[in-house]
Amino acid sequence: MPPWKGTPVPASSRRDFLRLGGAAGGGLALAGGLPAFTAHAAPNRPADVDLVPEDRATTIWYRTPADEARIIQEALPVGNGRLGALVGCDPADDYVYLTDGSFWSGGRNDTITDDGQLPYGRDDFGSFGLLAKLRIALPGHSGPELSDYRRQLDLSNGVVSASYKLRGVRYRREVYASHPDDVVVVRLTGGPHTGKISLAGTHEETTSGGSGRLTFSGKLGNGLRYAAAVTAVSSTGRIKVDRDTLSFTDCRELLIVLCAGTDYAPDAAHDFRDPKSDPLALAQSKVAAAARVSGGRLLDTHVADYQKLYNRFSLDLGRSSTLQRSLDSWSRIAVRYTDHTTPDPELEAAYVQYGRYLTITGSRDWLPMNLQGVWVHNNTPDWYADYHTDINIQMNYWLADPAGLGENSYALARYCVSQLPVWTDVTKRLFNNEKNRFRNSSGKIAGWAVAFSTNIHGGSGWAWHPSGNAWLCNSLWRHYEYSQDRAYLELIYPVLKGAAEFWQARLITKNITENGTSREVLIDDTAWSPEHGPDSQGITYAQELAWELFQEFTTAARVLGRDADLAADLAAMQKKLYLPQVSAKTGWLEEWMSPDNLGETTHRHLSPLIGFFPGDRISADRSPAELIDGVRALLTARGTDTFGWGCAWRSLCWSRLKDADKAYQLYLNVLRPSVANSNGTSANWFDMYSQGSYTIFQIDANLGGATAALEMLLYSRPGVIELLPALPGAWAEKGSVTGVGARGGFTVDFTWRDGRATSATVRSVGGTTTELRAGRFRKQISLKPGKSVTVRIP
Repeated sequence: MPPWKGTPVPASSRRDFLRLGGAAGGGLALAGGLPAFTAHAAPNRPADVDLVPEDRATTIWYRTPADEARIIQEALPVGNGRLGALVGCDPADDYVYLTDGSFWSGGRNDTITDDGQLPYGRDDFGSFGLLAKLRIALPGHSGPELSDYRRQLDLSNGVVSASYKLRGVRYRREVYASHPDDVVVVRLTGGPHTGKISLAGTHEETTSGGSGRLTFSGKLGNGLRYAAAVTAVSSTGRIKVDRDTLSFTDCRELLIVLCAGTDYAPDAAHDFRDPKSDPLALAQSKVAAAARVSGGRLLDTHVADYQKLYNRFSLDLGRSSTLQRSLDSWSRIAVRYTDHTTPDPELEAAYVQYGRYLTITGSRDWLPMNLQGVWVHNNTPDWYADYHTDINIQMNYWLADPAGLGENSYALARYCVSQLPVWTDVTKRLFNNEKNRFRNSSGKIAGWAVAFSTNIHGGSGWAWHPSGNAWLCNSLWRHYEYSQDRAYLELIYPVLKGAAEFWQARLITKNITENGTSREVLIDDTAWSPEHGPDSQGITYAQELAWELFQEFTTAARVLGRDADLAADLAAMQKKLYLPQVSAKTGWLEEWMSPDNLGETTHRHLSPLIGFFPGDRISADRSPAELIDGVRALLTARGTDTFGWGCAWRSLCWSRLKDADKAYQLYLNVLRPSVANSNGTSANWFDMYSQGSYTIFQIDANLGGATAALEMLLYSRPGVIELLPALPGAWAEKGSVTGVGARGGFTVDFTWRDGRATSATVRSVGGTTTELRAGRFRKQISLKPGKSVTVRIP
């Protein structure tokens, strides 16, 4: 029994939470304040919006509505970073499955299990879930008189729509989640429309009607209060609310406005609640405010806001054939998979833009994307749709900066800052419990740690994951590398520092003998190489992450002029870190401090290659050939047939090795169709993770796969921007990219023809010097922030 079982253990006081949170308070303000479901001023309505015409827009489209029984595979997603919804577009019986990114059960979860780990269940750790279901019934909108149906997601404008003909009349509906108005909008045009609207919760709430709208509210077992509201308006016809139903008759145009939210606040000192929040009043006020605006003005407001992000980046990989363009998007995915010899460059570029769409709609000024982004269809998602800290949440943010969406990664930074007080408290109290096999054997403890899973209430679950803090910091650090934003660095600095202090306390000394010479090295204490093999000390995964963390922290401390003594100590420790070797038995880069393979050869994780990607300690142009051969041998052994996120990670590593064929093939493996519950891309382009008898959506592969495509086109690290490091033959004839991010503080536009870069424009967003490379071409570039240079490449 742990020594504190049966006796009260004081948690950190509110003063401690305020002190820890206050260390980054200024940074939070710079990041947009403490985000919450809250009242907001009326948004600016743009005077002129450039709606992209359908014949020029990038779309994914279908000839049938989504089958509600296969909603997660077929329904199309909309979102505004806080709200997420799945839309079916059935003419006669439509549905919108809606949630808020904070609709989480569970809590702090700060008790330990008999083996010193943390509980991981729906009742203790908690789960993300579905908040509401909206239904729109239009009797008679079905049968043989309905024709010419088309459903689509317009990536260029950020709108889901459906159109069809019924008895000679063209009907259209459009659905989107507006970030400026903070609502979901459903607009029916073409009319007349006659039907009913219903709104239901998912926890046996009672829906009531009044004042022209339907509402419900409730409270989860953890005390989280929530509510939803919907209203409808029309300048023609009649609208009536009768108890739990809103009916409409002969409305030529009908505007339906939906909103939901919770009283969650990213404030550890108040147990992640806003006691002044009234979710029901907020939901009602938001739908009422939006409903006073015309459908056209609401759409213009949404599109203008969306395009500010979407239009920063473009990608042209070449032209597809007329036949390919004529195929609906599910058929097109299937044909690309079955016809290996015929590239479909517009499809492959659209998949990147779809990943950008998911980032824009899933990650704004609210919580970060979890395993399913902000899109669930029930209250029992696998792994509770949590934040997995051993690849998944990190991969969710690999795309943002390269794809021109750097500020969308702030959601992850704000999340870590808000959780830091609880993570620090729980680590101090529980990590070194004698039952925890991953505890610090030195008995020293400092800073913060997490488990393999985290929730939004400060809680960790499953097994302790000592390296998780370093990998989260690596993801936070990447945005600084792309942006060189000092204010952002100040925001994340307390998170970096706490993780660095944890590792300062954790590392242990070991004597090793190499070539007959003994030396003293620092290694990680007992840990697990995700998610296989034995518990062991000095695993490659941990050694590489500690090396990266010390590099990041010492740089941050120097830039900000802080903690010089701590930085010096960590720099000295970094030099003593044991670094992985190539096994004389396997020829692979070792995963454990052993020449033997102690795990699964084709395991989905690439944990020992973390220093190669996303890390930089190992690189093809700087590291010894023997080490790179060991990386290549391990990567080869891991294979090419695994889950989508595993294929994406493999593709990124092959790009770093400049093997275009393998990188491209693994990208196509992400795009393969999911059939018969297999891994792959579903009809709506969500990536499906096979569970044998069923599949579950995981968003990381969508975002990691899109990142893999960009890595084939541009590889950057501080001091180097390399064009076309792994350009596949399928894209070689002609292409261009605009607005792609490059580490060191730059964005790049460039073109190519016949496999060779022809010109590039490098813009500084904070960086000053870099080297531009393209094949054998080298050019040193020096820029003042905000300036650019265009280079012709011979």
